[in-house]
Amino acid sequence: MNTDKTKLTIIYLADDDADDCSFFEDALKELSIETQLTIVNDGVALMSALNEKVPPPPYVIFLDLNMPRKNGFECLDEIRQNPRFNEIPVVIFSTTENNEIVDKTYTLGANYYICKPNSHERLKNVIETVLTLNLNQEQSRTPRGKFLLML
Repeated sequence: MNTDKTKLTIIYLADDDADDCSFFEDALKELSIETQLTIVNDGVALMSALNEKVPPPPYVIFLDLNMPRKNGFECLDEIRQNPRFNEIPVVIFSTTENNEIVDKTYTLGANYYICKPNSHERLKNVIETVLTLNLNQEQSRTPRGKFLLML
């Protein structure tokens, strides 16, 4: 998270579900963290936003997996392959807990995996937890046992 109190913490949310985006935005507004949220509704729009707006890079990208035009797996792979973006923390934000999918995102280089919470309070807790992890200062890869955040 940005420690400079004069700057906003930049967050990207890539998700094609309008309700999920709205819930995320509402929960984020209730936190006492100054943020700037960019919402995109598909993978092509995410990559386009990154190409247009970086630098500065976002503090974190919350990435849904099932999106039109370019899915989350493709975006994650492209982000990790691009030297301009490969240091940006990516948190998978999906409805599935399928171990094969979680493993695939870990292998592709995601920082954490979160199953979308089913309540507003849990969603707020998830977002706040991610924003307080000091993602940009982590020196090594998240151990696989701590990759799936269960909040």
